[in-house]
Amino acid sequence: MTALQGAGPRFAALPPLSLYVHVPWCVRKCPYCDFNSHEVGEELPESAYTAALVRDLEQDLPAVWGRPVISLFIGGGTPSLLSPETVDALLSNLRARLCLVPDAEITLEANPGTVDRARLAELRAAGINRLSLGVQSFNDDSLRRLGRIHDAATARDAIEAVTAAGFENWNLDLMYGLPGQDEQAALADLDTALACKPPHLSHYQLTLEPNTAFYRHPPPLPAEEVLWHMHRRCAERLATAGYVHYEVSAHALPGRACRHNLNYWQFGDYLGIGAGAHAKLSDAATNTVKRFSKPRHPRAYLARAGTPDGVVNPRNLAPPDLVLEFMMNALRLTEGVPRALFQDHTGLPPLAASRGVEEGIRRGLLEDDPTHFRPTGLGRRFLDDLVALFVPA
Repeated sequence: MTALQGAGPRFAALPPLSLYVHVPWCVRKCPYCDFNSHEVGEELPESAYTAALVRDLEQDLPAVWGRPVISLFIGGGTPSLLSPETVDALLSNLRARLCLVPDAEITLEANPGTVDRARLAELRAAGINRLSLGVQSFNDDSLRRLGRIHDAATARDAIEAVTAAGFENWNLDLMYGLPGQDEQAALADLDTALACKPPHLSHYQLTLEPNTAFYRHPPPLPAEEVLWHMHRRCAERLATAGYVHYEVSAHALPGRACRHNLNYWQFGDYLGIGAGAHAKLSDAATNTVKRFSKPRHPRAYLARAGTPDGVVNPRNLAPPDLVLEFMMNALRLTEGVPRALFQDHTGLPPLAASRGVEEGIRRGLLEDDPTHFRPTGLGRRFLDDLVALFVPA
């Protein structure tokens, strides 16, 4: 290890801070899903879980005390299973303990099968100002194969309910490369989505993740060549419709990029509360960047939240890890990030990343830009190869 690699980070100022809240329950576990989600069973323990979230947050408060929180994301699972009254109480508890900035982006993930106009209006009144709607497809056969609890008609009704409830900022999740899907079917799904005019569209390829039913029993998926053509044709159609492809799977109308996810990709800080939630926090006093998480299973989380056993796997990131993690996130962004952000958000001098940067430029994967770290078109296509250049030797 060189002297530079052994030197710890030094922060002139701390990165922006976001908060993630995990709600681990869903109606039914989808066969492709590798998130920390569990079928709810007979009753959702809303009050007990909200109390656990508050205990969890209070234990972490000393690490973030006084820092402004720029965004809040309530994900899952299916957070829209929570009653609007529970969401209202949760947001009140969070605001009482954290410095949420006045225009904080506050997102809640929703399943089309769990919302209606009245419920969405109550969620908006509670303080949710952005929704992320997990539609995935508008084809009934595809939805059945994906194990979704909604059909295409329910998805359209949910989208109408979102706009009727007054949400101006919302995301639609759409997948391609589905079992039995051809290029025309993928484009038809996208055209249906675009007709709904979502301000933000997450358009991503179905992948077979370990520890999922699809991984154990793979369905018939399109060939790689077909997937590449799907990707290109869909990207062209999104661009024609005025969407900016600002991240690997994220497209937004101008001004509607997701601030919470941008903070992840720009290697900002985030606190995570809830079952299995993760955190990454910088500390200027100790010049460290710490990662830790929370008990993964809901039962364990409910029992341990707010206790010494409620924080698991704490570790400080070594400088080589900081370089890798920064680049792994930042290079997902189509326009990359300003080079100055590397030092601001890792606390390390630019020289710490120079080996990988020089090799990326030499291979044509990184642009030779003195102000930005930006992947080339080739680098975006072979992102894993680009990121591998920053793996510690």
